[in-house]
Amino acid sequence: MTVTTDLVSYEDALATYDPVMGLEVHVELGTKTKMFCGCSTELGQDANTQTCPTCLGLPGALPVVNEIGVESAIKIGLALNCEIAEWCRFARKNYFYPDMPKNFQTSQYDEPIAFNGYLDVQLEDGEIFRVEIERAHMEEDTGKSTHVGGATGRIHGASHSLLDYNRAGIPLIEIVTKPIEGAGERAPEVAKAYVAELREVIKALDVSEARMDKGQMRCDVNLSLRPHGRERFGTRSETKNVNSLRSVERAARFEIQRHAAVLNAGGTIIQETRHFHEEDGSTTSGRIKDNAEDYRYFPEPDLVPVAPAREWVEELRAGLPEMPRVRRNRLREEWGVNEHDMQSILNAGAVDPIVATIEAGADSASARKWWMGELARNANETGRAIDELPITPAQVARVTALVAAGDLNDKLARQVIEGVLAGEGGPDEVVEKRGLKVVSDDGALGAAVDEAIASNAAIADKIRGGKVAAAGALVGAVMKTTRGQADAARVRELILEKLGVEG
Repeated sequence: MTVTTDLVSYEDALATYDPVMGLEVHVELGTKTKMFCGCSTELGQDANTQTCPTCLGLPGALPVVNEIGVESAIKIGLALNCEIAEWCRFARKNYFYPDMPKNFQTSQYDEPIAFNGYLDVQLEDGEIFRVEIERAHMEEDTGKSTHVGGATGRIHGASHSLLDYNRAGIPLIEIVTKPIEGAGERAPEVAKAYVAELREVIKALDVSEARMDKGQMRCDVNLSLRPHGRERFGTRSETKNVNSLRSVERAARFEIQRHAAVLNAGGTIIQETRHFHEEDGSTTSGRIKDNAEDYRYFPEPDLVPVAPAREWVEELRAGLPEMPRVRRNRLREEWGVNEHDMQSILNAGAVDPIVATIEAGADSASARKWWMGELARNANETGRAIDELPITPAQVARVTALVAAGDLNDKLARQVIEGVLAGEGGPDEVVEKRGLKVVSDDGALGAAVDEAIASNAAIADKIRGGKVAAAGALVGAVMKTTRGQADAARVRELILEKLGVEG
């Protein structure tokens, strides 16, 4: 779908206006059961098979709070440097939509479990930008609507809609920033860096896989512009459910240009939700955005307040893992790589696979080489996350060991990895089945060397005359004859020995 929208250039927009952002990130927790009932959260099951009277909102059904959901919320709050409430409660957020079977969402309003925090994020040039956190609160997800019969997959133009309530009630943590000011032209980059860092924090806490492509983490990008020198914020738009880091950046950039075009033309920004379009990076209008009072929040009468014991909170604080930015800086120093290379490793999702490969016995340089080379390329070509490739860190470590032992060269190692990815077995099985082991036996190599010398007499004469560098051409001929399986270093030695030349 291509959307035609009047825009001004990004540079012209920033010459007149300051962008102000607010980012709302929903994280789907990895609990086994839903937030307020015992229904399974397992993905991929038949529609409406993981439901009960509670998550369907049937009369008389009473909710019970998921303890692991509360624990996960506290961990997230602590990792984001938030204060943890001594007493908080749930509220009913009232609105009608077909995927809300109760006609209200159980959430938290003015009394969240975590509040007043921050997250420091590192931009690509190394600058640290602090994003202030307003709150992190607990709530439940909605069901899923599938609109059938239209051209866009949205309700407009569809002939009918299908509802699946399996997702209704899955635990969510919503993390809301304070207004992000002062980023200027780097606002889209800050948005992307914040969501990326937040995703790494969530993964480190092991409370969610935080896969944006699977809807386990979604970002709403709120953006407004104000003329330079003005303190009062402009009217905001909210681009909903943006599901990739690149798209977060593109959505913020597009909205800056769109807002500026509307304001420059003397128009008024409408407070609304908007849809993001991956194909061209544009946004289109959704619906007029409600204010908080329109949701008629009131305390949830069927749930008791949550009052985490201070001893429990401190126990959870003491058990927090090393935070991602601290860990990356430590690994960067251990591996001897620069900021740019470390950012590339992070962007590829290869930090954990590399660490696991090193723990399995590989040296850091070899682990980085294979994950950021052959395996990153395969992940890109197949559209998979790098940690979803059908090869384990232990198998990659085994390939590096075979190379170090001289049993494989790089060309053969690539073929071994190709075989493992194709499901042909582990590295040793692939070597055996494909006959890929390096040939280093002098007897087996001697004939190939003799043939190369005989077939390339002119080159052999150059080598005899002292041009030792020309030996590379004969080595290449032998490698071609042996299908790349010869030990290149030993081939060179044999060539020079047979031609009576010192190496």
